Amino acid sequence: MNDDYYKLLGVEKNASQEEIKKAYRKMALKYHPDRNPGDKNAEEMFKKVSEAYEVLSDPQKRQQYDQFGKEGMNSSFGPGGFQWSNFSHSQDADFADIFGGLGSIFGNIFGTQQSGGRGRGSDLLMTVEIGFMEAVNGTKKTISITKPEKCPKCGGSGSEPGSKTVNCPKCKGAGRVRMQSIFGIVEQTCPNCGGTGKVAEKDCSDCKGEGRVKQSKKIEVTIPPGLDNGMRLRVSGEGEAGLKGAPNGDLFVEIRVKPHELFQREGNDVICNVPISFPQAALGCELEVPTVQGQMKLTIPAGTQSGRLFRLKGKGVKDHRGYVGDHYVKILVETPTHLSKEQKDLLVKFAESCGQKVHPAADDFLSKVKKFLGKK
Repeated sequence: MNDDYYKLLGVEKNASQEEIKKAYRKMALKYHPDRNPGDKNAEEMFKKVSEAYEVLSDPQKRQQYDQFGKEGMNSSFGPGGFQWSNFSHSQDADFADIFGGLGSIFGNIFGTQQSGGRGRGSDLLMTVEIGFMEAVNGTKKTISITKPEKCPKCGGSGSEPGSKTVNCPKCKGAGRVRMQSIFGIVEQTCPNCGGTGKVAEKDCSDCKGEGRVKQSKKIEVTIPPGLDNGMRLRVSGEGEAGLKGAPNGDLFVEIRVKPHELFQREGNDVICNVPISFPQAALGCELEVPTVQGQMKLTIPAGTQSGRLFRLKGKGVKDHRGYVGDHYVKILVETPTHLSKEQKDLLVKFAESCGQKVHPAADDFLSKVKKFLGKK
């Protein structure tokens, strides 16, 4: 099946969030491994529709996907593509709503636990503001964050150093428990011991048995060239520490780009408004114009009108895929102000000498107005 996210869920590109949610519920129930034991194709489809839902249910990820396709999701999922650890719904109310409260059952599929077990740590999201040219050229930022980290005293085990372990009272040491679901009796990892079958006789006094404590940390984030406003980077393993030694979640860094006083960005293209005088526009001239790649010479032909765009090919933003946009110069012919009497008299004489021969656009407009009004 085509890996287009919309086609995977069977929805149109303008589908609402509610339509996407309903479509995912239908497809996920159809391909869920509990309904298709041993069917690798169904398991793969379940992962694909979950990936599609992860993107299309998030407005920012959806916008990024619509603009750049699956390649644009590398900043969210990484070069290896979507992993179950990227699925952000397994522990939230939206997910429970989709599956009628069966989040705890599906949590095992996604590698998470709703409570008490050794689920992977939660992902974190932070926003970093950078300058326009920092986004163009790439930069490094150091961010400070306070989050659960592995407990130094117990090494993340949750056990008081030197204490013994005993069989888990919930699973009786088996590491697995059975429970009823809409698919019948399913077996899942014990949420109390995380599948080890053992629990600490005495909890660590520093972390109270969680295996993690809150700590402040500084993290250096490398922002590659060409990222645009709203894009996200994933810093693997820098999310919250998991319970009792489970792996860390990931840190997602959302980029916010400050406006620039000269440039506006549209995709990889850059637009710059350049004002020129009436004589320059009428007679033509040569300009030095700024671009994100430095100063460039631009020849303005005689008779250039205000609003005309000039394209400098390949002088825009280069993104992480190697694609380079163009730089556009938009000419704004500036009307002179604060004229002296002598200057005004000269302009009147100039206008009288021109007549209508040098204003073809205005002449054409007046002709169309007369036609519209039914005048000859």
